Amino acid sequence: MGTRQGLRHEWADLPDDLVSAVVAHTGPIERADAVPAGYSSQLASTLDTANGPVFVKGMRLDHPNSGTQDVEAAIAPHLTPLAPKVLWRVVAEGWDLLGFEHIAGRGASYAPGSPDLPLVVDGITAVGRIACPESVRIKKARTRWGRFLDYPADAAAFAGDALVHSDMNPGNLLLTVTGGVRMVDWPLVTRGAAWIDAACWVVWLVYSGHPPHAAEQWASRVPSWADADPDALDLFAVAQTRYWQAIVDAHTNRVTMALRTAASRWALHRGMWP
Repeated sequence: MGTRQGLRHEWADLPDDLVSAVVAHTGPIERADAVPAGYSSQLASTLDTANGPVFVKGMRLDHPNSGTQDVEAAIAPHLTPLAPKVLWRVVAEGWDLLGFEHIAGRGASYAPGSPDLPLVVDGITAVGRIACPESVRIKKARTRWGRFLDYPADAAAFAGDALVHSDMNPGNLLLTVTGGVRMVDWPLVTRGAAWIDAACWVVWLVYSGHPPHAAEQWASRVPSWADADPDALDLFAVAQTRYWQAIVDAHTNRVTMALRTAASRWALHRGMWP
């Protein structure tokens, strides 16, 4: 889960010339519905168009995180079929828009006893089987989370060549009408140890009502979890707690505070004082 990228814009707010550039790809737009979920873009809408539905996310070019659009556009071809395809990109009128394949589905439920949990395990496992492309410049885990440790060099324990989604918000794991799982929203994709996604999921499971030991039991169903050194997991639990504290400091709300608490509970469960 990232932080909200400023005020969300509505499709109707966009300049006419920008909309016309999109229509050149989609055909006439019959309806535009805002998508309230998600934190990684300034615009998120589902368009019903002459060529079928499409999901659009966008950032203004002057936003400090506008580079995440480059990341998503570059990584998407390497994620098929787990993630939606990028169908087109429009950069105009101060905006950068990406048009994605629309996926009919719903966000997963992480609640204790949810029948969705085995499918989430399948999704996280599938990420771990995707080779991390050398051609795409993405963040490194040791840099991203090392700054939250007392000794950043300890973050060498997070290093690796696996592809890491890193944002286990349940809205990012879509369960399709055919019973499969697709993963969306990849701006925080990271290169690191293969077990990191399972570890990030632990925090969300605790947030969703699982005690830490039960959350770890679910995470252990992801094959890469077995490769995690216990000391590395201890450090990552501390880093996650401090990461979420930083998010709370910047964006205080009920969800961020609860996720910070969940991460802290996990760290304490592992005998760490975050």
